[in-house]
Amino acid sequence: MKNDDSKEILLELANRIKTLRNERNLTQAVCYEDTGINFGRIERGVRDVSFTTLIKICRYFNISMNELLNDIF
Repeated sequence: MKNDDSKEILLELANRIKTLRNERNLTQAVCYEDTGINFGRIERGVRDVSFTTLIKICRYFNISMNELLNDIF
C-alpha cells in the first residue's frame, strides 16, 4: 500500500469519528475526559489508530466496528 493511500484512509477515519462526535454534540475535551483518547490527533489524521483504540471508540459511541468502518471500506 502506498503511503498516500494510508494517509487517505486515516483522513476518512478521522472524518467518520469527527462526524460521530458532532452528531452527539460532544466536544473533543468531553470525549477525552470520558475515554482518555485524544480525539484531536485522531480527527486531524496525524495519528494511526490502534485496534484497541478503535474498539474503545466503538464502545463509547455504542456502535459496532462495522458501523464505524462501513463507509471507509
